[in-house]
Formats: sequence, C-alpha cells, structure tokens
Amino acid sequence: MQKYNISRSHYFYAIGLSYKKADADIRGRFSLDEASKLAVLNQAKENDIESLVVTSTCNRTEIYGFAQHPFQLIQLLCDNTRGTVEEFQEVAYIYKNKDAIAHMFRVGSGLDSQILGDFEIISQLKTSARISKKHGLLNHFTERLVNAVIQASKRIKTETNISSGATSVSFASVQYIFKNIEDISSKNILLFGTGKIGRNTCENLVKHTKNEHITLINRTKDKAQKIAGKFNLIVKDYGNLQEEISHSDILIVATGAQRPTIDKHLIQTHKPLLILDLSIPKNVHENVEELSNVSLVHLDHLSQITDSTLSARKAHIPLAETIIEEVKSDFNSWLETRKFAPTIKALKHKLNNFAIAELDTQRKKLSDFNEAQAEIISTNIIQKITNHFAHHLKDDNISTDDSLELIKQVFQLEPSTKNV
Repeated sequence: MQKYNISRSHYFYAIGLSYKKADADIRGRFSLDEASKLAVLNQAKENDIESLVVTSTCNRTEIYGFAQHPFQLIQLLCDNTRGTVEEFQEVAYIYKNKDAIAHMFRVGSGLDSQILGDFEIISQLKTSARISKKHGLLNHFTERLVNAVIQASKRIKTETNISSGATSVSFASVQYIFKNIEDISSKNILLFGTGKIGRNTCENLVKHTKNEHITLINRTKDKAQKIAGKFNLIVKDYGNLQEEISHSDILIVATGAQRPTIDKHLIQTHKPLLILDLSIPKNVHENVEELSNVSLVHLDHLSQITDSTLSARKAHIPLAETIIEEVKSDFNSWLETRKFAPTIKALKHKLNNFAIAELDTQRKKLSDFNEAQAEIISTNIIQKITNHFAHHLKDDNISTDDSLELIKQVFQLEPSTKNV
C-alpha cells in the first residue's frame, strides 16, 4: 500500500481458513476465543504490526492486517491456536491488497457465508475492529474499510431479499428440530452454553416452537439468568448438567469451549436424545454416537440444509454484488486520493511560504498596507490553487503518477520516487 501513502513497506493481507476447505476439526484447531484474540493483538503490537483485525466464528478464522509478508500474520495465528503452519497451508487462503479488500466485502456482506445471506459475521467484524482500535491497532485505512463493508452489508440487507428464510445456523437448527421431532412443543429442551449462537438459538426456539420446557445451563449462571429473564425460561446450575440431560429430549450445545464439554459418560438416559452441536471447536465428543439412543448433528450438517427459499435468495446475488461494487468504488476513490494527499499538503505549505514572503515584502514597501485583508486574499487564492490541482489529480483521464511528478518538479517539493 506504499503508493497510497498508507504503509511505506507493508502490504494489506487477509489470511485465514473457512468451511470451504477446512472441516470442523481443522477449524476448531484454528479457532480463537476472546482471550486468544487479545493474545494475537498483544503479540502483533510487540512485532510492530500497525493495524490488525481478528475474527473467529464457527465458519471461519481470519486476520486482516499489514505486514511485509503474510507469514507474519500466519505465525500470529498459529502461535495462539492449536493449529500448525503445515495444517494452515493445506486449507488456507491468502489475499493481498485489493483482493484482500474485495474479500472483506464479500465476507461482511454474507455472500461468503456457509448459509447464504447470514449476516452474523458483520457484527463480529464490528466488534473486532472496535477491540483493535481500543488497543491502538486500527489505522485510518482499516477503519475506513470496515465502515465501508458495514455500509455495504446494511444496504444489501435492506435493498435485497438475500436474507429471507433460514440465514443462520441457529435458525437452521430450529428448522432441523421441526423436521425431525414430532410434537416439539411438549419436548424437554436443554440449551447448554449462552454465547451469541446460543442466545440466537434460544430466541429462535422461543419464537418458533412455543415450547415452555426450555432449560438453560451455563458455566457462569448469571449469563444464563439474564437470557432466561428475557424469555421467561428455566435456569439450572452447571452442577445439574448430567441430571438435566437425563430429563431432556433435545440437547443443544453451544458452549464455545476449546475441548468437548459433553461425552457419553454424561448421558445416563436411555430414551431418544437428539444432540445439536453448534460449536467450533466441537463441544460434543464423537463417542456419544456409541450410544444407540443418541443422534448427533453438527453445525456443518445444519449449514448444508437447503430450505425452500434458497433459490430465491440466490437470485439476489447479482444485486448484492452490484451494491458491493458501488460501495467499493467509493472506497477505492478515497484510496486513490491518498496517493496525492501528501503532495497537495506539501504544495499548500510551499504556497503558504510564498505568501508569507510576499506579505512581508509588501508590508515593508507600503505604509498603508492592509495586512488582514491581504492575508484573507492570499489564503483564498492558495485554497483555490490547491483545490484546482486536487480536482485535476482526481480526473480518471490523466495519469496521476505523472502529474504528481510534474507538480513536485515545478514547485520543487520534497524529492519523490517514481514507484509511488
């Protein structure tokens, strides 16, 4: 990004992995919880990385940032997860500069989501950018880019119907329950874990099932009580987990832990039990499938379920892409102005020096010199001249680089390099 005067020696990268090539186990190895995200940011500051945004969801883990080489960002990820560089290379993607910008637009706009039109990622991107800014790791470029992506996401959500129907794993899980469990309103449902995906699932359950037998358990009981109060649900202590599983017909696990929190030893019931694991890494050990009465479904399976509105939503992709291009075009126009901003600033400084020298000469020569009026006139002239040059440099029909060189030469501005 050197020619845009954003970073002298670094490039803007997007590195990461997603559901497209990485299965749930691999995504789990590279998953970052809140503490790990902060560790990445702190390590980045120690390594003099100037701007960094870290996101980690059930579908993807990504780092957007400036570096001389993408390996610097890859190393940050591997140092703070259970994944290795070799594993990353097998499933990863790396985008640079404008390709990285385009990738963030597609991700933030729901076009790259596992369920088309899932907009939950944009809130994660907002939160990640806010945390980066708090830690001094969000430069002007990245902040403006994130805001542009948010703008595109909002427009797509309001101007298209790409988010109609099931657009999140939490909603798809409720759909799955409806299709596979009879008399859902009478079943005992246990939700273990009250992170964001757990909260969303809880809300969808209450809204669509009319079930009055939903129990919440969380390691931190206060969090569960806040959600339960909102929906008038039952909360039980973490110590009652095994007992509550025995009473349940459906167990939904969304704890966000780095290791399985449910295994076959916790399940003492012999009646049919449907378990939905909505977590990355997986929070339900695969050994539960050794129990004949247990059916285990992971979020990757839920994400593959196509509902009746999927084809209708796909029809809105071209309009969504048009919106992205419009917003991205505005961002790129701003980016282009970064190429000549320092030159315009230097030109204005040079003209100001001319004005100061000339005002000083006239002040000595004229006894009735009106200094206030002369300063107003010179300031206005300088502004008109710099505006004229800026307007010229924004013209798509001229070579910005050649014009910048000519301005620098004519006005004897600071030495420039031809490869800016």
